Amino acid sequence: MNAEVTVKRETYAGLFAIALATLMFEILLTRIFSVTMWYHFAFMATSVAMFGMTLGAVLVYLLPNYFTKERAKFHLASTSLLFAISIVISFLAHINIPFVPSLSIEGIASLTLTYIVISIPFLFSGICICLALTKFPHQVSKLYAYDLAGASLGCILLVYIIGITDGPTAVIIVAFLASIGAILFASDAASKKLIQIALISTILLGSFAVINTILVNQQSPLLRLMWVKGKFESAPIYEKWNSFSRITVSEDRDPEHPFGWGFSAVVPFKDKIEERVLKIDASAATVITKFDGDFSKLEYLKYDITNLAHYLRKNAKVLAIGSGGGRDILSALLFGQKSVLGVEINHDIINAITKKFGDFTGHLDKNPKVTFVADEARSYIARSQDKFDLIQVSLIDTWAATASGAFVLSENSLYTIEGWKVFLEHLTDKGILTLSRWYVGNNPGEMYRLTALATASLKKLGIENTRDRIIIVRRMFGGNENEATGVGTMLVSKQPFSKQDLDTLQKVAKQMQFEIALSPQFAIDNNFKTIADDKKLDEFVAKFPLNIAPPTDDSPFFFNMLRLRDAFNPKLWYQEAWSSNLKAVVILGALLIIVVVLTFLCIIVPLLLTTKKAILKDALPLSLFFAGIGLGFMLVEISQMQRLIVFLGHPTYGLSVVLFSLLLSSGLGSYSTQKVSTQGMVSAATLRLFLLLFILYVFGRFTPHAIALFENATTTVRILVATGILLPLGFFMGMAFPLGMQIASKKSTELTPWLWGINGATSVCASVLAVAIAINSSISASFWTGFTCYVVAVIAFVWASRDKGVIGKI
Repeated sequence: MNAEVTVKRETYAGLFAIALATLMFEILLTRIFSVTMWYHFAFMATSVAMFGMTLGAVLVYLLPNYFTKERAKFHLASTSLLFAISIVISFLAHINIPFVPSLSIEGIASLTLTYIVISIPFLFSGICICLALTKFPHQVSKLYAYDLAGASLGCILLVYIIGITDGPTAVIIVAFLASIGAILFASDAASKKLIQIALISTILLGSFAVINTILVNQQSPLLRLMWVKGKFESAPIYEKWNSFSRITVSEDRDPEHPFGWGFSAVVPFKDKIEERVLKIDASAATVITKFDGDFSKLEYLKYDITNLAHYLRKNAKVLAIGSGGGRDILSALLFGQKSVLGVEINHDIINAITKKFGDFTGHLDKNPKVTFVADEARSYIARSQDKFDLIQVSLIDTWAATASGAFVLSENSLYTIEGWKVFLEHLTDKGILTLSRWYVGNNPGEMYRLTALATASLKKLGIENTRDRIIIVRRMFGGNENEATGVGTMLVSKQPFSKQDLDTLQKVAKQMQFEIALSPQFAIDNNFKTIADDKKLDEFVAKFPLNIAPPTDDSPFFFNMLRLRDAFNPKLWYQEAWSSNLKAVVILGALLIIVVVLTFLCIIVPLLLTTKKAILKDALPLSLFFAGIGLGFMLVEISQMQRLIVFLGHPTYGLSVVLFSLLLSSGLGSYSTQKVSTQGMVSAATLRLFLLLFILYVFGRFTPHAIALFENATTTVRILVATGILLPLGFFMGMAFPLGMQIASKKSTELTPWLWGINGATSVCASVLAVAIAINSSISASFWTGFTCYVVAVIAFVWASRDKGVIGKI
């Protein structure tokens, strides 16, 4: 009997490998979905993974005569091998399913098909991990620790792997790692046939990964993405992946019409300008401009409305946020500014324009006036001691998902009161913060919200009479006022704009045929006039039909101006200003419905139909416990990730610090529970769960204060602070699952897959719920909802512990 429940080191190592591969594949899908679909769907990877894994656990529960304890080791080996093979097959299927972003039959079908196809590998992974954690109850604490430790290493390993190859090849490498897990499981199962098949699979996958990585670095891969955003993409001349983006460079644009955000109607194009298009995740674009040192060829840049601030501040020290292809750098040099610092979050973009295409760009990095920094702009500026005459942000709106799950867009941290406070504090006395955004007809929602943000940020610094410090100029294209679209440029200063500034502005606007939308003396409509008034802002925002409230770090979703109720307002469906925002929300809503329906039909219904009512009734408190910790863990994890990724200053840290720390510490917490003796287990477990509530409460209150206190600290100190916040949380949250599983296994071994399924189903919902709560309320609300779930879970545990049938067995 003991032999049946004892596993060898190979099984621990195999579980470690499968957990590692599972999390790597899940995170990798956030990257791939951000390229093949809209950024909104990147979080779908988390939902798909949990759905598939939970469905696997349900199958274990529904087929007890097949998934027996005696054959558990064989099934561990076979399902891990199927996991490895299905990773490749499902990925190949996904990249050949065109994405249809609509509510049509084709759109819903493509979304549903993608969800089902991608969930298949996770189904096999779910069966494997569920078997490991439910068929060997005496080793569950140690096995769960290996599970979480493997997942935590996957966070780090993926950052390295995707940096040396590309997304499709990384998928093959993940399958390779899963097949190694199959070899390890097969060794413990003593199945020569499975060992041979897994070994062949490992060799084939490993060989292809090596060959394709070599070809990737030669820009000629055998396997690449072809369908992106529903369109066929020709092979780019350059492609580079990292943990939070995929950049491509395509052939020259039309040299007769160089790129511009908002060119004047009188712009002179004297020379042909060679440009190449650099795209981030197949959507957000910037241009790489050919430069041979002759600034006369770049005169057209003086006619772009985004460069308006250069006319007001001469010989200035300039900081360009999101320097991209170098266009803002060239503009600063063209205006003869003293120096220009380009802060670009994506180091691969800097490498592209300074190395790969360095000859094309004239090696801007070698210009003595130019400095490039690869860093998140807000974090870099907060730590900097320098002050600038101009800080420029030109349409920074990359819709690319971060590798940590798309719950935070890196640019959104630039559009918060706390972020602008940092920018304004790093301006010289007469310095200008200039931002450009889209301006849509007579419903300029983004510009309204930007104005609200400017007013609130100045007010935060204790500045009154804010309207004297805000200017908006626009360049419109198209027909009448209702149909026209264009670009608006905002100028914000801590000091009132001088008469000389306003005279210069009037002169340039008249010469360029730009329109002044807001100045200290003029407002194109009463809305701008009211929003720019620090005394009237709050009342106006509260009554405005849409959400133009100034974003904060606790609610940093600048681009989402639709409240939840607005999605059901038919008047907004056909308004150009909101249609794209609304379309995204509605498509996401359709996805959420698909998730809920599939979860209910594939997980809840089968469990309800096949479980005896008496067992379900007896299992109610434990079911509530596992539902509570499933919801709570995801809500706490995602909210802490959202809080700390801005604090740490780079999307990659979402993987290498936040996820790694949480998962590793959860593994350690799980491992610690194996020392809980059978005698007195209930009281020991209850004590640990109440300690968990205490830790959650303390760090829920402490985290925002710690972030504010150490925002200007060095990267090393900020990493230490973040780790110090995460380790206690993860350690105690990691105890809950194995403690509950040990109690449940004493009650009934048949019950454990059901509880696993409930835990997984609620986690699927939580991955969606966390996003919905944060967007419609705040990140803090998401965290405290998670805390509440843990409170309910602890109450349910106390309820379950009073079951005489359980206590009597412990």
